[in-house]
Amino acid sequence: MKAIKFAMAGALLAVSALASAEEAVLKVSAIPDEAPTELQRKFAPLGAYLEKELGMKVQFVPVTDYAAVVTALTSDKIDMAWLGGFTFVQASQRGKVVPLVQREEDSKFTSKYIANTEAGINSLKDLKGKSFAFGSASSTSGHLMPRYFLQKQGIKPETFFKNVAYSGAHDATVAWVASGKVEGGVLNASVWDKLVEAGKVDLTKVKLLGTTPAYYDYNWTVRGNLDAKLQQKITKAFLKLDPKNPEQQAILELQRASKFIPTKAANYKGIESAAKAAGLLK
Repeated sequence: MKAIKFAMAGALLAVSALASAEEAVLKVSAIPDEAPTELQRKFAPLGAYLEKELGMKVQFVPVTDYAAVVTALTSDKIDMAWLGGFTFVQASQRGKVVPLVQREEDSKFTSKYIANTEAGINSLKDLKGKSFAFGSASSTSGHLMPRYFLQKQGIKPETFFKNVAYSGAHDATVAWVASGKVEGGVLNASVWDKLVEAGKVDLTKVKLLGTTPAYYDYNWTVRGNLDAKLQQKITKAFLKLDPKNPEQQAILELQRASKFIPTKAANYKGIESAAKAAGLLK
């Protein structure tokens, strides 16, 4: 009788373990630096790849703004997030988070200053007294670092420009400049290149003014209490992405990555210093 009870108990535990494995879900999000439909499109093949590599369901959880990603990650509502350098610093100040990987390009990222072609602007100095748009206030490449580099040139946005606005996303900044809603703006260099390549920028209406110095930016970060073995499996999956594999090359292209490399919190100390210098972080 005892043997039967033990056998039944073992079977129940096995079923329970199997059910738990089937229910395991990796919840992933991303800062909304582009339109929601674009973020979903870019993530879908990567999500399918991760499901295969991790042996678990991967669910993309869209959010409304940058702050929502930080809150969700630091309150364990999501497991992993695509963060900009500044949002990573904000998250690390609110709780334990672990940056796993970044694109090789993110170790030398830049932003692009742009202007409306009809505004008679040929340089940053020509933007004096003009309207100007950043992206989201929490964006590294659409606000923090461009502001930091402007201030290093003696340009304080609130007094140099006629007015400062925040479009909320990189593609929105281009649209604002193209329509004349603002005369100048700044955005993520990768998004600018993508929009130009796709023919989604009318270069008769928008011109490129310049490029910022390089800095560290985006990374994939997980909540600090995520299982260590799972963290290792996620890292390995990203590092395995091979541009010589056609299916994986398609994933890398959507992520605008040549490959992924390991990263660490120390890489973002410069971002933290810039945020403090710009008065955006205490």
